[in-house]
Amino acid sequence: MTEPDNAAPAVQLRGITKRFPGVLANDHIDLAVCQGEVHALLGENGAGKSTLMNILSGLYHPDEGEILLYGEPVVLRSPRDAIRHGIGMVHQHFMLVEMFTVAENLALGMEEPRFVLNLPETERKIRQLAAHYGLQVDPRAYIWQLSVGEQQRVEILKMLYRGAKILILDEPTAVLTPSETGELFKTLRQMAQSGRSVIFISHKLDEVLAISDRITVLRRGKVVATVNAADTDRAELARLMVGREVLFRVEKSALATGPQILHIRDLEASNDMGLPALRKVSLSVAAGEILGIAGVAGNGQRELAEVITGLRPATGGSVIICDRNMTNCSPAEFINQGASHIPEDRLGTGSVPNLAVSDNVILKNYRRPPLARGPFLDRGSIGAFTDSLIATYQIDTPGRQTVVKLLSGGNLQKTIIAREIATRPHLMVAMYPTRGLDVGATEMVRRTLLEQRAQGAAILLVSEDLDELLQLADRIAVMYEGRIMGIVPAEEARREEIGLMMAGSLPAREGGEG
Repeated sequence: MTEPDNAAPAVQLRGITKRFPGVLANDHIDLAVCQGEVHALLGENGAGKSTLMNILSGLYHPDEGEILLYGEPVVLRSPRDAIRHGIGMVHQHFMLVEMFTVAENLALGMEEPRFVLNLPETERKIRQLAAHYGLQVDPRAYIWQLSVGEQQRVEILKMLYRGAKILILDEPTAVLTPSETGELFKTLRQMAQSGRSVIFISHKLDEVLAISDRITVLRRGKVVATVNAADTDRAELARLMVGREVLFRVEKSALATGPQILHIRDLEASNDMGLPALRKVSLSVAAGEILGIAGVAGNGQRELAEVITGLRPATGGSVIICDRNMTNCSPAEFINQGASHIPEDRLGTGSVPNLAVSDNVILKNYRRPPLARGPFLDRGSIGAFTDSLIATYQIDTPGRQTVVKLLSGGNLQKTIIAREIATRPHLMVAMYPTRGLDVGATEMVRRTLLEQRAQGAAILLVSEDLDELLQLADRIAVMYEGRIMGIVPAEEARREEIGLMMAGSLPAREGGEG
């Protein structure tokens, strides 16, 4: 392991450059991280943050530039090499073996002991580390038994157990509840106070300001600024990230609603385990209206969206779209009736990961002119159609033939939204459309939803962000354990009342349609 030299920064990156086919991910980046600090790496989706840290953790090799640890140049050929030098990275998608215990996961890959595992000693060390840093977890628990927040603690403990002095966390709060985020921040601050260096990758402005000492902002693969957290604010950071002023609140104009587009009556459905997920849900959405669905995830929101887009059968009740009974029709029939769907799972449900951008944006229109001529696809028309969507929705992609799994989360979401709007829907079902997006992409998505509302679409917006619902929705329905607890006009909504309904503490209102 590289020995700390207090006179030099813990990490220095000089002129780091990394190219992928069609993409310059990192463009001559300089970065210095001191001992005992939490240093945030901030940028839009696709700005190059994760690529840069994958280089520092040994997963990628830079095309140009050098890495210095405590003043000494090093070459990191692999993650094992990085660990030997005291660098550990907690990735956004955890790298744990679910069928192993916590202790077994921490011992996995260690050079000592080489032949015989001493799990009791490993468990003792885990308990010591967990107690010191407030990362409580049972060393004998299997990974599959742990919550997402507990699994993240295991990942951090794994790096500490292996002696990491420089800890990198990639979007660590993306899967955490607010209380788990607060606990994580306490741990990171304690680690910094003990002399470790923490690099915190994020695009969440409030969190970056709350946890970091200094902030380096990346835009399109370049460093645009490094600032002290105490000397900046959300507006400046957003401007540095996006390159323009960002509105944190989009303006919603008053509209007269049109005819009823979606009408659900006494809808019932089961979840994937065959248990009741929707319990006599009744609601309606009119043209030119956004109905927000509030609630803690797992209270029937996903099943509701899937039933009204043909992806899940109803076991009772009815779904009416534009005066036609669509109950238990196929997804194709829902599409033909003017229903579009922005699902919560972008890669698994919302796209075909191994197909190009051009193929993904035509998934719902490829049978229709001008994209098709009889039974044949018109590649010229498809190319022009794709290029127009890339330009309109500012999709940052090397080209229309780039496979979508290579896009950042924000650009993949833009691709899905472009496809869904291109069908000119009467009804839009949007599930967590801004989850995991940076401030610029969030603003674009919210503006797009309001534009569709102004053009007469009926929008069902499912979100865990109450501020988003209060900004965008005309009415807010609250779901709890598969029931509609109440529906209130957004301008009259009180956070306390919505919070009580989300917790199931208020009785459902008569009829549930508000």
